[in-house]
Amino acid sequence: MGGIASQIQLKRLEFVCGERVMRYPWWFSLFVFFPIIWMAATRGYFGDTFMYQITYLKMPDSFLEFAEYLKSVEKDKGYSVFAFFVKQIVGNNTVCYFAVVAFVQAVLLITVFRKYTPYYIMVVFLFVASTDYLSWMFNGIRQFMAVTIVFSATIFMLKKKYLPLLGVILLASSFHKTALLMIPCVLIAQGNAWNKKTLVFIAVILLSVAFIGTFTSLLDSALKETQYVNVVSDYKSWNDDGTSFLRVVFYSIPAILSFIWRKKIQKVRDPLVNFCTNMSIISMGLYVISMFTSGVFIGRLPIYVSLYGYILLAWEIHHCFRKEMIQFAIGGLIVVYSLFYYVQMKVWEMF
Repeated sequence: MGGIASQIQLKRLEFVCGERVMRYPWWFSLFVFFPIIWMAATRGYFGDTFMYQITYLKMPDSFLEFAEYLKSVEKDKGYSVFAFFVKQIVGNNTVCYFAVVAFVQAVLLITVFRKYTPYYIMVVFLFVASTDYLSWMFNGIRQFMAVTIVFSATIFMLKKKYLPLLGVILLASSFHKTALLMIPCVLIAQGNAWNKKTLVFIAVILLSVAFIGTFTSLLDSALKETQYVNVVSDYKSWNDDGTSFLRVVFYSIPAILSFIWRKKIQKVRDPLVNFCTNMSIISMGLYVISMFTSGVFIGRLPIYVSLYGYILLAWEIHHCFRKEMIQFAIGGLIVVYSLFYYVQMKVWEMF
């Protein structure tokens, strides 16, 4: 798709954040993403697929029966309501069910990616090469629905319209309670890149790692009245030794580069770049915590903020390298991330 786009002038002028910018048309953006939607719809029994299929097929067909069924659902009822309406349209066809879920997630992702970056194809490549499409569109789809709903509200975050943003986050939390994490994250991410709030956040992360025993005790207490009660004892009993060091390093690349080039970023004074930088710092911090605690539980939280890292990394490649080095940097990025993808696919149990 990148090769085709480089030979044909597909981009057109649009207004984004009050500026005239070049963006790919919607049809091409969806065309680039279509293979992911297709694979997500027709996948085999990957991850939680079987569980989602069984839950979907057992869901009542009628509104009256569903009303009674919903009373028995203990958590994340928003997703159950969504799945019920999908069932009214496609029936018991689970391929169509997964196709609808993947399409909704894709549209919400595409809306933000194509709007806020001229390097859309590179961003989609990073989303694939990082295996996020597998981890979320093939596996944790309930949480990823919440992620994409919140992600679609990026415009409210940038414009600091907190009331409608809170409404979107609360809606997303009905799909997965972890969406509430975005409330403090958005507040931390506001302002210039590498501001005092982000430095305090990094300090808190370092203290949490230094006193990991105290941190896990506090985490257990904080989650006592939620659906994640006993999360610490659960991941310890499962011998969950945390997110792998290699994965933490790769997800930290946008934040690490932003620190190296922080003066350039601060000089540009672009609100979007500042916001994505601070979100990437938060993502790095959460991944560091997950490395010392749980990859299954804590390692699932950074996805709310790590998506902004792809926008930032593409911007860094095109704006922080010298012009004669940009193509070399792009080639290096493709090679390195392709190797990362290969290692994860071939040595999956390591991660």
